Amino acid sequence: MSTTDFHTLWTTAAVEPLGKIPAPEIEYSQLAPVLIVVGAAVLGILVEAAVPRRARYHVQLFLSAVALACAFAAVVGLAVTGHATTKAQISAMGAIAVDGPALFLQGTILLTSLVAVFTFAERRLDPARHGHRVDSFAAEAAAVPGSDHEKAAVKAGFTTTEVFPLALFAVTGMLVFPAANDLLTLFIALEVFSLPLYLLCAVARRKRMLSQEAAVKYFLLGSFASAFLLFGIALLYGYAGSVSYARIADVVDGAVGTVDPALAATMSNDVLLLIGFALVLMGLLFKVGAVPFHMWTPDVYQGAPTPVTGFMAAATKVAAFGAMLRLLYVVLPGLRWDWRPVMWGVAIVTMLAGAVVAITQTDIKRLLAYSSIAHAGFILAGVIAATPSGISSTLFYLAAYSFVTIGAFAVVTLVRDAGGEATHLSKWAGLGRRSPLVAAVFAVFLLAFAGIPLTSGFSGKFAVFKAAAEGGAGALVVVGVIASAIAAFFYVRVIVLMFFSEPHPEGPTVAVPSPLTMTAIGVGVAVTLVLGVAPQYFLDLAGQAGVFVR
Repeated sequence: MSTTDFHTLWTTAAVEPLGKIPAPEIEYSQLAPVLIVVGAAVLGILVEAAVPRRARYHVQLFLSAVALACAFAAVVGLAVTGHATTKAQISAMGAIAVDGPALFLQGTILLTSLVAVFTFAERRLDPARHGHRVDSFAAEAAAVPGSDHEKAAVKAGFTTTEVFPLALFAVTGMLVFPAANDLLTLFIALEVFSLPLYLLCAVARRKRMLSQEAAVKYFLLGSFASAFLLFGIALLYGYAGSVSYARIADVVDGAVGTVDPALAATMSNDVLLLIGFALVLMGLLFKVGAVPFHMWTPDVYQGAPTPVTGFMAAATKVAAFGAMLRLLYVVLPGLRWDWRPVMWGVAIVTMLAGAVVAITQTDIKRLLAYSSIAHAGFILAGVIAATPSGISSTLFYLAAYSFVTIGAFAVVTLVRDAGGEATHLSKWAGLGRRSPLVAAVFAVFLLAFAGIPLTSGFSGKFAVFKAAAEGGAGALVVVGVIASAIAAFFYVRVIVLMFFSEPHPEGPTVAVPSPLTMTAIGVGVAVTLVLGVAPQYFLDLAGQAGVFVR
């Protein structure tokens, strides 16, 4: 065929009318919480480019707080209008589920993030430098630690206000993660909230080398986990011929109708299903800090700026467990007999390892890191129940745990010496005599972590253990109670150290925070006590929000 013939074919094809390309149908009102937060994050970037440096801190704080509050109001509006129950549906052309669990988890993430933003903005704990108040973040993140460039940035009073839009981008991913209704949306949401967290971990003002080491470890291990998850997505697509949760569930159940001949050979191959599911589950278990995918947790918690540690420990766990619940209960209920034994083993090892290793810790942030690992095991007990009460108890536990965690890490920022935060346990000796109020508040959080009655920790553990027992996992409950007893030892040890030890004359001081941090701690204490003393309303709320839409 000549060049002229090719040209004739091309011009003929060009003049033929093309079929209409269907426009995507997006329910913007149902995606309002996500759109508000991501819009504010983009505005935050413009603020960094256009607003004078001296005004950025106040503008970013106001923008972040208002955006998170408005997004929470949007979540409440959706719940009130029935989108958590009767009007629950799949939105954004099948990508996002708007249902009870999604809205409950999104509300928890937004409230937790709002409290965390207050700790980000704290500027009264460190003494002023060159007449400028400083926060927990590096004066200029791009400067080499200890360099003349960094010293000049400190002297000029620079602050890394980019942490606010970074936090909003992370919240955006966290909002989408538990609501994702297909595997590609799940992966994109994972990367959207993981990448900002890698950066936030690296920008501590003090101990910058430790902070950057923590960020590199988190980035490398997180990249491996993301790769495993992506490979699992590819295998599940090969098995079902789709990334949609509903389609994969139909193929697993054998309820699919016509089959594409090109997929007929792989759709009956359970090896692709089992390996793909295992790899996706590995990526999620990494994010919740479950054993054996927990090794990043203590190093990252210790090295990251403490406000970031609190934000990450609370909000990330909520988002990751929400995604795990949707995957297990919506996509793979037909594989319950396959995944429950595996999750049993993970939960038992996670509870025991987190509790036992925490006893040996001498740094308060590493202790709380291993505590979070143990709590991941307790939450897995509710996931394993595979019943409606398992869903609702897990939702309740996540809400209770997130506020206790934010409050505990906010208290850690207050105990300081000449080198910054005094995180070694020996420096907390006698804190109850030096600052009784701060020690008492921290004791409340520790008792909640231990699951002592009249705290939210007891209500949450009772709910998940009860659901697990009713779901046929009684032996798991016994292991959980034993792990809780072991964990109570090191929580009580810290309380005894604070109240029954003599304070060192050269010991740390307790800084007087601004109203922002006091608000964060006050909210944590209030939620801890309210959910412990009168949990029934919130348990009922979690029960009403515990039905997934398909």
